[in-house]
Amino acid sequence: MWQQLYDELKDYGFMVFAVAMDSRGNEAAKPWIDAAKSTYVSVIDAEHRLADLYNMVNVPEAVWIDEAGKIVRPTEVAGSGDYFRKMDRQTKQLPEEGKVMRETMRAHYMNALRDWVKNGTKSQYAFDSKAARAHVRPQSEDVALGHCWFRLGQHLHNAGKTDEAEAALAEASRLHPDSWNIWRQMGDLKLKGQPNPDFWARVDTLGDKRYYGKIDMPGMP
Repeated sequence: MWQQLYDELKDYGFMVFAVAMDSRGNEAAKPWIDAAKSTYVSVIDAEHRLADLYNMVNVPEAVWIDEAGKIVRPTEVAGSGDYFRKMDRQTKQLPEEGKVMRETMRAHYMNALRDWVKNGTKSQYAFDSKAARAHVRPQSEDVALGHCWFRLGQHLHNAGKTDEAEAALAEASRLHPDSWNIWRQMGDLKLKGQPNPDFWARVDTLGDKRYYGKIDMPGMP
């Protein structure tokens, strides 16, 4: 999807900068990057510094930045939605309603991005400075501390101090419970990339609360 969009829009000056946030670094992320054979920039952020700087809590999320380095749309979900919660957990298949919603949301997000690349500030999807600031997620002291505990947990894990690492990562998730990135990496370090059996149980505890935040974009379902 991103490669197709990059190929289509690169002559307009469009650039994709993809960041894999994976605590296991090259071991886990590089095979996926190599398999994609992407021609845009792809990097690996094992320490999740991008998530800290831009207050990212899940994947896929994106930030739109213009040619002057100004944020046009702060961190938001990149065209995904909670349709995945309709999935049959045995067959891993979406019902038709979920498939339609998935394709609709992805297509709308990609079309909005095309519109911005081609029309710049005239695009209805581009925020002005005031609106962009209003859409920045505030980072509380707990969230900032959560990221610090997360990096400490990674350091302890890499040093072979497993018990201390798990305690630090648990504290990171406690301080920043909205970060599925932190929670997911806690399990990934322990399970070494195997599916986390607690994922759906945690999703179910959300109840009516969204897993993916709502995208404030005209026409987005």
